[in-house]
Amino acid sequence: MSERQLAAFAHRHVTQIPFDTSPRHLAGPGDARHVTHGLAAAGWTCTSDSLSPEIVLRSPDHRYSMQFDPQSATSAWWRLRAEPTANERDWYAEFGELVPAEILGRLTDALIAPAPTEHIAPFQILESAGWVRESATTVRSPDAMCHVHRPTDEGVWRSSWRVETCQPGYGGTSTGTRIWHAYVDESIPEHLVSAFAAALADPVPLQRAMYDRTAHYSAHQSRSPLTPEDVVAAHSARLDAIRAQARAAHRQHRATQPAVTPAKARGVRPAVRR
Repeated sequence: MSERQLAAFAHRHVTQIPFDTSPRHLAGPGDARHVTHGLAAAGWTCTSDSLSPEIVLRSPDHRYSMQFDPQSATSAWWRLRAEPTANERDWYAEFGELVPAEILGRLTDALIAPAPTEHIAPFQILESAGWVRESATTVRSPDAMCHVHRPTDEGVWRSSWRVETCQPGYGGTSTGTRIWHAYVDESIPEHLVSAFAAALADPVPLQRAMYDRTAHYSAHQSRSPLTPEDVVAAHSARLDAIRAQARAAHRQHRATQPAVTPAKARGVRPAVRR
């Protein structure tokens, strides 16, 4: 990630007055660089055409890839994939156009960080934040517009996580037109889903500029106590922390690698006289 790219982010946000926007699931997409800059700071490289609107980032070990396609013909603009290893299965996740980038960024931050030894289950996180348990498999937001669902029945989508934010429905319990979705298959490490759930239920508002697109007209906005400089500084501090984490992980990896004994040099044979 270049200084020019960081300067472009700063230029956009330092010229916009931030507005606190809540609830988070209605805040709108925000700036996609909350995701892409975080991955780049961790050493992921761009493997897509630099002149294309599509961005594909790949992890240093080539196991993970993130695709952002704002011209996608489907409702999934973000696609995150993990290739299988000797000990772990492959998995796939996708996220819709209007998913807030900061919420998705919390999941990718958890992906590039060392896996925790313990974590709180996603439903427990949501319920602790005031979300309502509708059934054994579904929890909804207090405004009933966002549902987190994990089916346990047999079938193709068994045990996969699904998040849907929808227009208010009719009749009290039904939901209307879908605004954005997230789908995560059953093989993803659960601590990544927990990170997404924690960011989704966090009561701290997200910052949006006055004319930024929100996901729904009912999103509440008020002038933020943060300055534009605060928003840029927070982004820079997060990237610095990710870089430091990546450097520490690289040093630890090198330290745990077995020492390589150099091959014994062979003696130089004298030239043959002719």
